[in-house]
Amino acid sequence: MMELLLIGIGTGNPDHLTRAGEAAIHEADVLLIPLKGEEKRELADLRRLIVDRIRPDAPVRAFDLPVRDAERPYLDAVEAWHDAIAEAWRGAIPAGAERVALLVWGDPSLYDSTLRIAARLDPAPRLRVIPGITALQALTAAHAIPLNTVGGEVTITTGRRLRETGWPKGAETVAVMLDGATAFTTLDPEGLEIWWGAYLGMPQEILAHGPLAEMAREIPRLRSEARKDHGWIMDIYLLRRRAAVALSLHRATRLP
Repeated sequence: MMELLLIGIGTGNPDHLTRAGEAAIHEADVLLIPLKGEEKRELADLRRLIVDRIRPDAPVRAFDLPVRDAERPYLDAVEAWHDAIAEAWRGAIPAGAERVALLVWGDPSLYDSTLRIAARLDPAPRLRVIPGITALQALTAAHAIPLNTVGGEVTITTGRRLRETGWPKGAETVAVMLDGATAFTTLDPEGLEIWWGAYLGMPQEILAHGPLAEMAREIPRLRSEARKDHGWIMDIYLLRRRAAVALSLHRATRLP
């Protein structure tokens, strides 16, 4: 039975790879690298850079990543897209390979479809997930903030869900991933604070923080310029009610 190694590589910084991830790269018979077109060539180059730093002679197979049909209903389009990606994997895996590795941005368990795509392979491979630094960890570290307030809850959601359903009921802290359309601009900004980051941990890292009322125009501008400069962008942000921030700080000062 083939073993599929899903190696979390953080947000693009080669140092986000763990020692367990490095060991898995050395174990692999072949490493698969997706190509997302010339515009996003830097994403494939970053994966190759990581592999070359650890195992320069590693056997690498590149494959063209299918594109999701934006005209179809979202869930139907995702299902068809995942089927197509699984088929692309099959075509890229050489016969007889016993250990196949994929380098996955962030953490394969957090709003990532790699595990769902792997479940489409037949025969089913043995799965081994090696986590790296998640985008949430990289964001909070870059801004030097905790993910939660004292004793507070955190809601993790997507830009699509935030746009469709608004602020999650009862939430004080909301982490938003996969937001290509700046869904935070659809919220009532009153009393909200945002911590945003793109290219986290990389030389081109961009950070922005402030009241949402001020940042709702600034962040889309930064995002548009960065995407134009690099051809791609990966970003994430944290939203928090300012009253919760103040209460958390007050409680923290009273802790022994």
